[in-house]
Amino acid sequence: MPSFPEYRPRRLRRTEPLRRLIQETHLSASQLVLPLFVRSGSKVRKPVGSMPGVSQLSVDEMLRDVDEASEEGVGGVILFGLPDSKDATGSSAWDDKGPVPNAVRALKKQFPQIVVITDVCMCEYTDHGHCGILRDGEVDNDATLELLARAALAHAAAGADIVAPSDMMDGRVGAIRRALDSQKLTSTAILAYAAKYASAFYGPFREAAESTPQSGDRRGYQMDAANSDEAMREVWLDIEEGADAVMVKPAGPYLDIVARVKQETGYPVAAYQVSGEYAMLLAAAERGWIDRERAMLESLMGIRRAGADFILTYFATETARLLS
Repeated sequence: MPSFPEYRPRRLRRTEPLRRLIQETHLSASQLVLPLFVRSGSKVRKPVGSMPGVSQLSVDEMLRDVDEASEEGVGGVILFGLPDSKDATGSSAWDDKGPVPNAVRALKKQFPQIVVITDVCMCEYTDHGHCGILRDGEVDNDATLELLARAALAHAAAGADIVAPSDMMDGRVGAIRRALDSQKLTSTAILAYAAKYASAFYGPFREAAESTPQSGDRRGYQMDAANSDEAMREVWLDIEEGADAVMVKPAGPYLDIVARVKQETGYPVAAYQVSGEYAMLLAAAERGWIDRERAMLESLMGIRRAGADFILTYFATETARLLS
């Protein structure tokens, strides 16, 4: 290529129209998914202290938030449930009258154009806060698969477009796919949390979902932050078991994983900008250390540039409004 002074890259950076003209990566509202925390009751809007702007919501209040997101063109929502009661097996996870199935039915009736994703895991529903059945202090992988499949079936039967297992149990995508197909729910897609790391960035979420483990931690089934090859093995296993799309979580500290998954698989890739990433940006912006809007948009553009086809982010509605 030519060199200076013949070639001057700044020529195409002089004005906003020129910069837009040659922009390589594009971020649109339709690529954003808004996480929502739903619980029973009515007129419930309980703010999450560590996540300003995020609340636990009853279904009627959730519909108000989705109405706003839909008006701005947000592509989808993902639902996390907060049950009225918890037990050792997380039996509320497959309750047809629970918050998530109720929310799914309400959403599909009022907003048929928006993609409805449901998180499938046990941690919000178990009294011990782990993602499956505990045996002698450890999660029993194989015994948990049936429970995850039951939860996914409840969500799919209510009308969810996509079920998203986030538990990181081995074999859970295959178990869910077989269960869905056996009930003729073959059109329900699976978004696998395929590369989910044991991250320090989940703290605020655990407050929002009331899912902090009562003992130990989740490193026995979530991934080590040092590992990249292992992430690819996890991703390929989920694809081979029937995943329709795969997710990397968290997003920001793992952009190399996002890029590698997209480049090596060619599958639809999601990335979750998690609660800790959201809370850190807000905290810095509130102190005047960074520009909130610019930092928010830059962080999301970086995730897209790495290769994510869509992004789960608590900034979804705000970002969509800015983009419009």
